[in-house]
Amino acid sequence: MISSSAFNIMSAEGGRSGSVEVWLQPSHIWDDCTFLAFYSPGNPYLFLRQYDAGLKLLAEIGDDLSARKAASLHVQNVFRKSGPIFLTVTSGIHGTAVYTDGLLAKTGQIRLSTSDFTGRLVIGDSPGQTDSWSGQLLGLAIYRSELTAPQVLRHYETWRHDERPKISEDERNIALYLFDERAGAVVHSQTRPGVNLNIPEKYVVLDRIFLEPFWTEFSMSRSYWSAVLKNIVGFVPFGFCFCACLSLRKIRRPALATVILGTLVSLTIEILQAYLPTRDSGMTDLVTNTLGTYTGVIAWRAVGPILAARFS
Repeated sequence: MISSSAFNIMSAEGGRSGSVEVWLQPSHIWDDCTFLAFYSPGNPYLFLRQYDAGLKLLAEIGDDLSARKAASLHVQNVFRKSGPIFLTVTSGIHGTAVYTDGLLAKTGQIRLSTSDFTGRLVIGDSPGQTDSWSGQLLGLAIYRSELTAPQVLRHYETWRHDERPKISEDERNIALYLFDERAGAVVHSQTRPGVNLNIPEKYVVLDRIFLEPFWTEFSMSRSYWSAVLKNIVGFVPFGFCFCACLSLRKIRRPALATVILGTLVSLTIEILQAYLPTRDSGMTDLVTNTLGTYTGVIAWRAVGPILAARFS
């Protein structure tokens, strides 16, 4: 889901307060994906991600947009329990606090500004690359104030019993989604005037990234390293076969020619994937595919003379 227009949270508290409440249940406990993000062209993203069984908040902080630094807050074992989870992320001048089911789970010195809660809202995916989350959304609320612990607990209790939070005027709610339409492609905000959420007719990534740098793609997750291994192994036969073919044809420097060819093939694939919404376009695949090609070349150099002697 993508908001029909951008949010613009203005706060009277030094530009440093805002809160998000999400009531959700993932389909898979051990997953690595984004379920909520704010996006503005030219500005960094604010992500809420399911990271295995934990919750990870990713943001870039600092008053100067040109010199902002990446920061993260990780809360472990958030999604280990069965049933829906009520998450609250609230930030103010003293830092950021994360609550689960109305109880404080973790605090951090990350100080989010109003610009982090500004822009198009993307639910269930990342704004820049395919990072789809699957599960059930039961509620979402956004505030332009820092919620206190009693307020968070009250919202959790009322939302659980009444299926909507009891919100006071001083909490400055700007969006409330109950996901109770049961039909159509629009999720209406219960706050008026509010910004609605649209479900696209076809899957789309809001701001496709072309050849994402490998240092931003890097992750210690199992899915990342699994993809790296697959990309390397997948191009080993390519390097082996083409190096063998070029060697038998007496091509000059067949190993170098094969590696260059493997790099060009991988680059073509990554360029084409930039136009496919369900695929990622990144430099990591280019590097790992080239490494796989080179590994295939090494394998041919080791096995080739043995095969030549055997079948000559």
